[in-house]
Amino acid sequence: MPRAHFAEMRASPGEHDFIVCVFELDPDERALAERHGADPNTTATLEVIRDFDGRYLFRFPDAPGFNLLGALARPGVVTANEEGEADAVAATTKGPDLFDELQRRLPAFVYYSNYGNLDAQIYLPQVVENLKRTDLGQKEAAKARTLKVLFKLVGLSPEEVLELGRATGVTQTRDYYGNVTTSDAKTEAEIVRDDEQLRERQALLQSASAKLTRSFKEWWKQGDYRFRLVADGNYFRIFVSDARRPEEIELENRSAGLQWFLSFFLVFTYESEASHENAVVLLDEPGHSLHPLAQRDLSAFFDGLASTNQLLFTTHSPFLIDGDRLDRVRKVFVAADGGTAASSDLGQARRQGGERDAGATYAVHSALNLTVAESLLLGCTPVIVEGPSDQHYLSGIKNALIGQGRIAPKAELVFPPSGGARTAKLIAAILMGRDDVLPFVLLDGDQAGQQAARALREDLYAGFTDRVITTDEVLAGKMGTEVEDLMPPELIVEVLDRMERRAGRPFEDAHDPAQPIVPQIRAWAQAEGFDLAQDWKVRLSLGVKERLRTRLGRYADDAVLDCWTTLLSRFC
Repeated sequence: MPRAHFAEMRASPGEHDFIVCVFELDPDERALAERHGADPNTTATLEVIRDFDGRYLFRFPDAPGFNLLGALARPGVVTANEEGEADAVAATTKGPDLFDELQRRLPAFVYYSNYGNLDAQIYLPQVVENLKRTDLGQKEAAKARTLKVLFKLVGLSPEEVLELGRATGVTQTRDYYGNVTTSDAKTEAEIVRDDEQLRERQALLQSASAKLTRSFKEWWKQGDYRFRLVADGNYFRIFVSDARRPEEIELENRSAGLQWFLSFFLVFTYESEASHENAVVLLDEPGHSLHPLAQRDLSAFFDGLASTNQLLFTTHSPFLIDGDRLDRVRKVFVAADGGTAASSDLGQARRQGGERDAGATYAVHSALNLTVAESLLLGCTPVIVEGPSDQHYLSGIKNALIGQGRIAPKAELVFPPSGGARTAKLIAAILMGRDDVLPFVLLDGDQAGQQAARALREDLYAGFTDRVITTDEVLAGKMGTEVEDLMPPELIVEVLDRMERRAGRPFEDAHDPAQPIVPQIRAWAQAEGFDLAQDWKVRLSLGVKERLRTRLGRYADDAVLDCWTTLLSRFC
């Protein structure tokens, strides 16, 4: 319970909601709700609430008055199942109500914490006992869970490993005074049996060691690790070596990051599929002990895990944020009322009193390479562009105009790339969160750019539409233009023909100056039978920028400079 409200909440925990989740229902679940009397037009989503007393409440947000508790299947209702066949409900009012039916379909929530990290030395008798207990604390229960998975990998139960390692033929005698003497004298048959038993255990552990090493290597790229599982009497040990350090070292003496990832990897690779079926996996600050490259490996492992589970994790690390998938990032912050809020608007965060909270946003900044330096964007005027090639062109234009004395910006003009027209809104919201001023956005005039510009003007930039600009608005008389069309076409042609010598016919012979240049370049390359390199636009922009720096007068006449001045003056 929130400490600020603990006094009044503890007396009536059932009157206070702890968490609210909204689930989308699939067609089968909606048909089930309809059979129990719910209006099918109101069952697209289901709100599930749990209070501080541990009780659940289910309700349809579009039909808050419908009572799921006690809603029984209606007799005579005919619906269609997934195969499209008629599915007549028996004429009865008995059976589970809709609340019970939906609660059975509620996903399992699987939580993993550092408590489950494996120890290097495992005492088998204690493991046997702990796996049977149901009263373990959180830490011991988490360790027992990981050990259970480890022994599943071995293909034996801990009882069997323990039994295979025990010596046979031990006898005890008691003398006159009650002293006990132990003798391990064995018969020939007992010696042979013990040898076979130990060989079997050794073979099983070697097989498991090879399996663990092989599968772990598929995900962990930060070293060629080899594992050896050893059972010695009552103890089970894990040794680790790698190519740089071939000597074997106990797991607990390796890095904390390796210990965490191995334990996490075991649980989510070898634990029963039934445990994770229809599950939502919850992770709190995963991999914080891993170095940056290993965190990238963990992110790739998450992508594989998410193919069969829904995955939610919290992080402050930019290395676990995919800059190309900001659509799946949510910012969590303390809201004005003191509670916790989550938002897909990565620029939103207000503490009590309206103070801006930039904590989580900073991780996204880093992931997007927007924090080239903290000082770069502070006191600067950002103009969001779509890609790095646009950034190079605009920087070249800015330097040229300043050198000609045509513009004198009051603040440094910077051109952070958004990674595409569709993500420009996210970047704009983030930059707005720094100083409460919407940054300028310059988009291509192609279809994607026009759609993004329209969406920005109707939403985030409503009332500030003049801060969203497309190249078509700058270059009168052309449609579907891109930032490349701001440049003198003969300069683009010259650099491109020097850059691409695979074509039989130079681009200069195919170019039409009245049409946007980028589609022409792509069509020319296709007609000449070669594929443009993935980074061709960036390479082209760097070549053009360098020529502008050294030979501006050769390529940019007054008409070009006037066009550039009109555009950049809007940002100054």
